[in-house]
Amino acid sequence: MDPSPALQPRLSDLTLAQARPQVLRPDYDRAATRIGVAHFGPGAFHRAHQAFYFDRLLHSDPGFAISAISLHSDEVRAALEPQDGLYSLTEREAEPSLRVIGAIRETLTAPRTPEAVFARLVDPDLRLVTATVTEKGYCLGPAGDLDLDHPQVRHDLVGDAPPRTLAGWLLAGLGRRHASGLGGLAVVSCDNLSGNGARLGRSVAQLAEARGEADLARWIAGQTAFPDTMVDSITPATDDGLRAEAAERLGLADAWPIQRERFTQWVIADELGPLGQPLAAAGVILTDNVAAFERAKLRLLNGAHSTLAYVGLRLGYESVFEAMADPALAGFVERMARQDMAPSLSPTRGLDPAAYIGQILARFRNPAIVHRLIQIAADGSQKLPVRLLAPIREALTAGRPVARPAVGVAAWMQFVRRQAAAGAAIADPLAPALEAAARRCTGEPANDVAAFLDLAAVFDRDLPAAPAFRAALEAAYDRLGSGQPRAALSF
Repeated sequence: MDPSPALQPRLSDLTLAQARPQVLRPDYDRAATRIGVAHFGPGAFHRAHQAFYFDRLLHSDPGFAISAISLHSDEVRAALEPQDGLYSLTEREAEPSLRVIGAIRETLTAPRTPEAVFARLVDPDLRLVTATVTEKGYCLGPAGDLDLDHPQVRHDLVGDAPPRTLAGWLLAGLGRRHASGLGGLAVVSCDNLSGNGARLGRSVAQLAEARGEADLARWIAGQTAFPDTMVDSITPATDDGLRAEAAERLGLADAWPIQRERFTQWVIADELGPLGQPLAAAGVILTDNVAAFERAKLRLLNGAHSTLAYVGLRLGYESVFEAMADPALAGFVERMARQDMAPSLSPTRGLDPAAYIGQILARFRNPAIVHRLIQIAADGSQKLPVRLLAPIREALTAGRPVARPAVGVAAWMQFVRRQAAAGAAIADPLAPALEAAARRCTGEPANDVAAFLDLAAVFDRDLPAAPAFRAALEAAYDRLGSGQPRAALSF
């Protein structure tokens, strides 16, 4: 019997050679690598995603090792420093694989060692700054500008102590580079925030201007790229089960193993100059239209996800994998993606909708990733307008049919009605309005659909006035509410 994780040697440079033979590991000399990337926010997604790309890149270019900088918590440093920055990544598929990532060469906690962070930001070898700090980490107001009333932003406005915000650290670091005669940097946001690069660049400029540093703001604008990006890969949280599994498969104890699906995507606006070529060689997609990739993700992946969730729940399924095992439902979702959603996308360099749809369907069929439909069904009033209603609106304008996309919308209406009738909570910011609409339902399609279409915050005014959309909704609602709901999928 294998020893328990507590009795196993801990993963490190010294013990890596003891890892089990099937473990994939760096085949480059870690000692010969140079730190060329400073990453703010080295949580699970960064270590599963961007660090994976840089690990791949280090096989051919030793100048892309990572300094992992935590803005607040010391947990990452405490876990990885004794392991020399090494950790394991399990790729979840029917046949999982485990690899050791060696890209992180330094772990810093900004409040603990601020001068070390500043030293890293002014290192001449530094080539990139990347960030995954979640949407709230940008400290933006409702209009998308830097919230100058945010407590941490107010702290950084004074500027007489180490920064607390991402914008503050970037401004301070770039200011020191300017004073030292160094050039700017490429700053790559990796968060799920539309227009993330432009927003981050604007927030740095706004902080500089609010501090009376307009000259520095102009220098940054001329010297620093803030490209927009899109990232995608399902990364379940680390738990004790993963720690035990990783120790078993690795043969070594790992304080913070990471897991994700095998699929991973990183799209960056082609504004990186010479840095773009090595990143592209590592699998990064460079494009002149990141928004097109975001739109494809929303419509092909997220639109299919929502449809699977609401129809799948109506058919009694609990997970995406279970729903995709139903040939009628899986076939319907594929037809919707290929025949209804793909035509709404504009041709874009690097984007192959047919291949992307195939990847999405394979991801949905992954038995090792459990996506509960009830979780996907949450916040439907916020998700449907961009996932289904926007392409429906465009299809109506173009004279294309909307019957299939309308099924997902009708299934959402049925879902809300069932939840309200059962007295179950509706996880949605508009829950009171949804419950009120559900109370008006009688089971008669025209009446019930009208009750939901009255929700102007969801449907605006144009869609309820479109006869083709209303007719498609009523037909789908009627079939889904019958004793044979699969009839709604038979076209």
